[in-house]
Amino acid sequence: MPYATQILKGLIAVLLCAPLLSAQEKKQPKDDLKVSQAQVMIGDRAIDYEVTAGTMALKDDKGKHRADVFHIAYIRKVKFGTKSKPRPVTFVFNGGPGSSSVWLHLGVIGPKRVVMTDKGEALPPPGKFVDNEHTWLQQTDLVFIDPVGTGYSRPAPGVKGKEFYGVDEDISSVGDFIELWVTKNRRWNSPKFLAGESYGTTRAAGLSGYLQETCDMYLNGIALISPILQFQTARFDTGNDLPYPLFLPTYTATAWYHKCLGKDLQQDLATTLKESEAFALGEYWTALAKGDALSEKERNSVVGKLARYTGLSPEFIKASKLRVTISAFTKELRRDEGVTVGRLDSRFTGLDRTQTGTRPSYDPSLAAITGPYTAALNHYLRANLGYENDRRYRILGGLPWNYGNYKNRYLNVAETLRKAMTKNPHLKVWVCSGYYDLATPYFAMEYTVSHMMLDPKLRPNIHTTYYESGHMMYIHKPSLEKFNRDYKAFMLSIPSLN
Repeated sequence: MPYATQILKGLIAVLLCAPLLSAQEKKQPKDDLKVSQAQVMIGDRAIDYEVTAGTMALKDDKGKHRADVFHIAYIRKVKFGTKSKPRPVTFVFNGGPGSSSVWLHLGVIGPKRVVMTDKGEALPPPGKFVDNEHTWLQQTDLVFIDPVGTGYSRPAPGVKGKEFYGVDEDISSVGDFIELWVTKNRRWNSPKFLAGESYGTTRAAGLSGYLQETCDMYLNGIALISPILQFQTARFDTGNDLPYPLFLPTYTATAWYHKCLGKDLQQDLATTLKESEAFALGEYWTALAKGDALSEKERNSVVGKLARYTGLSPEFIKASKLRVTISAFTKELRRDEGVTVGRLDSRFTGLDRTQTGTRPSYDPSLAAITGPYTAALNHYLRANLGYENDRRYRILGGLPWNYGNYKNRYLNVAETLRKAMTKNPHLKVWVCSGYYDLATPYFAMEYTVSHMMLDPKLRPNIHTTYYESGHMMYIHKPSLEKFNRDYKAFMLSIPSLN
């Protein structure tokens, strides 16, 4: 065959195959990322950074497209010298399950912050944001992750949500995203941190094991904000008496804030809480353990003290069989005034249609933050970051959650965290709790930590701070300022950073 003819046939073959190759390329998922440059003012000092917003395609080991994970990454621009250390990077998420990362993002950690009153109440709509002088970008680069089903993160076409909506499924998909982001951005040599809030702390504890065991990625630190690791401490199920004594100190703090306690207990919150805690794990816990074997004299003693520490009437406590749930407490505390108190933050009050019923019709503390944060996030994405997406950004919503291996028993990831800390003794954990948080009460986390069976040598690796605020403690300006100081102290405790 003449050489010219061979060349001609080769060109024809290439032209015939080109459409097929193009079609195959189109099938491959692509990242949808918008990169921009920005600046945040910290006092009179400017910090320049690059921000990337968009979705990253998550694939399985065979290259199959599983999901598109929306995230916003902030990388501070710094001049590196020959002896400069790699910048730390912190992966941030909220909880739910079913919550986007908007709360930590625009509440306390990111370079912009939603404006609220000093107490944390909403200003007239729409919400607005300002430069966040407390942003963690001063100490670490940041990656805010919206797990699949939240924000703009969605399963890939043809993939069912149930592959992500579960304890183990969620941990593995977020862990795989973190590993992929670290690899794509060449950050394996950076100190790595996690920061989670609420169920996000459950995820963070699970990730401490998944990243270490599956990805061989060791963490430097974890921030657990309004944590829950052991679900038995917070489930008011028939036959599970554990939550009642663990919620009691938060009932006490709430009653103290609303001035519903006796004069002697209204003097000093810290002193009053110590008294309530001692009763909770002492006489009260013993009484619950006795059940119907409790004598009338013992019952009357406990009723009187529960009334003293909760601000509720003895008659109501008797009718509750010494067991007052969250919804009953938030409805009953100020029922006579026609006022309810919040669950996420019990400093807040709401108004129900009637004073009857066993539970509030809504959580006033959630209502206070939903509107401002939603408006601020949607405006910020388009006006500041130039990111466009016609889908609804899912701020917060319930997902059909699969507890898998934890069915018929309580989810407990405290053991996962213990194992991770044991194998990586350099891992530091910062626990942050609000006194007025009825979603994840501080005393329940104290109980969880004290029952981790952590080796005494590792116990100093866990540091706890408290705030006179609720679940999102940072909406309260004094707590926001204290939170920032506590974060700086935590970072100073990390040997590799100093």
